Amino acid sequence: MGVIDERVAIITGGARGIGASISRLFAAEGAKLVINDLGGNPDGSGGDEGPAKQIADEIVAAGGTAVSDGGDIGNVATGERLVQTAVERYGRLDIVVNVAGILRDRMIFNLAEQDWDEVIRVHLKGHYSTVRPASAYWREQRNQQGHYRVINFTSVSGLDGSPGQPNYAAAKMGIVGLTYSLAQGLARYGVTANAIAPGAATRLTATIPADKRVRDERPSDEDLRMSPDNIAPVALYLASERSDWLTGRVISAAGFDVGLYENPQIIRQLSAPAPWEYDRLAAAMESSFRPAADGLPRSLFSSQLGTN
Repeated sequence: MGVIDERVAIITGGARGIGASISRLFAAEGAKLVINDLGGNPDGSGGDEGPAKQIADEIVAAGGTAVSDGGDIGNVATGERLVQTAVERYGRLDIVVNVAGILRDRMIFNLAEQDWDEVIRVHLKGHYSTVRPASAYWREQRNQQGHYRVINFTSVSGLDGSPGQPNYAAAKMGIVGLTYSLAQGLARYGVTANAIAPGAATRLTATIPADKRVRDERPSDEDLRMSPDNIAPVALYLASERSDWLTGRVISAAGFDVGLYENPQIIRQLSAPAPWEYDRLAAAMESSFRPAADGLPRSLFSSQLGTN
């Protein structure tokens, strides 16, 4: 018996990188899969159902259960088709994992409208594309103990504010807000919703240079630490029935480290018995807020700030 034996999962972006690692692990742990992947370039151009079909065939050859779909997840018809396929083929749907994404990096002053729109569409609308029909299906089941799961993917690029990825950062923080909303709105139907902020070497990130493997065919420690396979067990736990207690949270997963982000909360507050006058408000904010907020927040990208 696997951890998610007989449970049915949709995985977008499931043919490459982190998505492929999740697909393989979920299948090995007994899940029946609908694997979606456009098979395009990192910037979202092009398309090829080959990668999705290849990993589905690999899973079936290993004794697992999977079907492929090469549709554009930014198109709501694709999300509806994935849910329909899961229910018609396997008789149910338990888990939605939204991994699919693209990059079109530019500083904000060089960012074309089309590049903004396309990144927002694939990431943020792509999550809506699957979650809307999935949530409608779960609502129809009226099963408060359904152990249904939404597992979204955000990024430290949004949580920390990557200066060269304003479109990607905005989409990924939108996904955090969506995750909070889903956790609140779908709890009554037995659904939990969480987001993973991953750190791994994929084709959408800076990969480890191949020459590091020339001297030794065995994986290096850095290869192992940055492998997408390290993200998959976190997704597996969130997909399992054991994770019923966890919802509306962001989990970091990078290398061999797993962390829990704190949800946003007010850390200082000013109150007055009447409307604030400017000078009084300014003095109060500088006295109370400034010690806690002076300067830019700590960020993984802080070394890039202040450069041209």
